Amino acid sequence: MTENSVVVPGELLGDRKGRKLGQGLYLDGENVFSKFVGVPRINDVEMSVVPLAGVYLPYFGDRVIGVIESVEVSGWVVDINCPYSAFLPLSEGVEGFVDTQRTDLTKFFDIDDVIMCVISRVTKNKTVQVSMDDQTARKLVGGVALKVTPSKIPRIIGKAGSMIMMIKEKTKCDIVTGQNGLVWIRGENKAKAIEAIVMIEKESHLSGLTEKIEKMLGE
Repeated sequence: MTENSVVVPGELLGDRKGRKLGQGLYLDGENVFSKFVGVPRINDVEMSVVPLAGVYLPYFGDRVIGVIESVEVSGWVVDINCPYSAFLPLSEGVEGFVDTQRTDLTKFFDIDDVIMCVISRVTKNKTVQVSMDDQTARKLVGGVALKVTPSKIPRIIGKAGSMIMMIKEKTKCDIVTGQNGLVWIRGENKAKAIEAIVMIEKESHLSGLTEKIEKMLGE
């Protein structure tokens, strides 16, 4: 099963083999089945299915792009493109001690700042926490954020990153993707990069898409 496979309700994904079960799955004995149409995520430690339709549902370990909604006393509220806002605690957003009585937290992150972060906690009552304690985490400055269907992100990235690398090279853009369906773009030809990403989202189910994107980017 490849990263671009699509499974349907009731489809067998394999044996559990002691792995943690995430969203979109149900068990029958040790057999794991999909609850809905979606893209499977399967590795040695966990299994889940991301729905093809609907909103993004946060999952521990997801790398997401967020937008700062508000600055609080002990951290920041972050819009991660899902039904629940996330919270970035000061201790997870900044290294070292910060005296909140003397320090304006907007010097680190302010409203409308765009950040790459990681989902560090999701509770049963949908309290979501994010962290900057990840090698990919950083503030994203000077670009634009584009929303796409979250399940289309693997197709935009492509096998071994082939699709996203082609778009970067052809448009001279820096492109960052979040598993929550946000794509951040900065560079020489943002409009062309956006056009390519929108085309992939709309036509991800069609064959010959790589060649079509390559031709479009060469025009």
